[in-house]
Amino acid sequence: MASKSDFLKETIKHIDIKEHNVIPLVDAMEHMAFSARDLNRASKIYDMMLKDKECGVILTLAGSLFSAGLKKVVYDLVMNNMVDAIVSTGAVMVDQDFFEALGFRHYKGTPFNDDNLLRDLHIDRIYDTYIDEDELRVCDETTAKIFDSLEPKPYSSRELLWEFGKYLDENGGPKVEDSVIYAAYKKNIPIFVPAFSDCSAGFGFVMHQTSHPDKHASIDSAKDFLELTKIKLHSKETGIFMIGGGVPKNFTQDIVVAADILQEDAPMHKYAVQITVADVRDGALSSSTLKEASSWGKVETTFEQMVYSEATIAMPLIAGYAYHKGAWKGRKPKEFQKIFSSDKVVA
Repeated sequence: MASKSDFLKETIKHIDIKEHNVIPLVDAMEHMAFSARDLNRASKIYDMMLKDKECGVILTLAGSLFSAGLKKVVYDLVMNNMVDAIVSTGAVMVDQDFFEALGFRHYKGTPFNDDNLLRDLHIDRIYDTYIDEDELRVCDETTAKIFDSLEPKPYSSRELLWEFGKYLDENGGPKVEDSVIYAAYKKNIPIFVPAFSDCSAGFGFVMHQTSHPDKHASIDSAKDFLELTKIKLHSKETGIFMIGGGVPKNFTQDIVVAADILQEDAPMHKYAVQITVADVRDGALSSSTLKEASSWGKVETTFEQMVYSEATIAMPLIAGYAYHKGAWKGRKPKEFQKIFSSDKVVA
């Protein structure tokens, strides 16, 4: 009879953009057509964001990105001052990054095994990737432990993810070298997860609030929105590098409108790149174009580019192009976390 060890053998390896100089390849795509030319222009726009010393760069993440091998790409963006704030789904940051920081792994699999058998073996499947459900439960329980340690009050997701970084720091550091949560904690780069309950942290909150029904930590999603808007007001000029769509995409675009409602001077996002496979025809937000966002007053149309490609293909090329171009070497860290120093959550 099959056992769990028969399936969890070969781990996912995170691609290292530092090892692959893709500049000649991406430059050659300028003279092609279709998505290749789009990707070339997107790469140049991201490089422009990094050259613009006034521009704050916001990275948005949606989809099973880190389980698929893209974690080190984002880690390198953080460590090399190529991003100033992150807006993500909970799955990417907690179920995938924090999960691996605790010492667990994602495994190469296949969509063609019997999912009923996988369920019986406590193996969760993400297309062709496997996760040990028993290890994921440890991640759930660890988030509950962190919430149990906090003063009972509402928190923004940024504050809570800073606490995750603090937990790793106080418990010997992450078990891997490329934890994004830990790197952002050290580099004063805020991470927002607007739908924070939609991941292991949500299960942790269920456990925490059940154990502490009267006094407990909770999520203040309005504070999330206000804090990210404060970053826009502080930075003024901003660029967004969006992987996928969904809540992180709309949340980040909406801060321009929020600033306008506050009657503050905050221009539309000056630069915008989105990698997506979503189809624009159904009107879904994930596929709404950046030109459409301009009609809402969110994104300028001078330096914007949609790239219709799957993220594991396009993101290493765009990020790798900007890394090897080297504009990040002249950037000063913006350390947006320090905007909230009065909240006493800055390292």
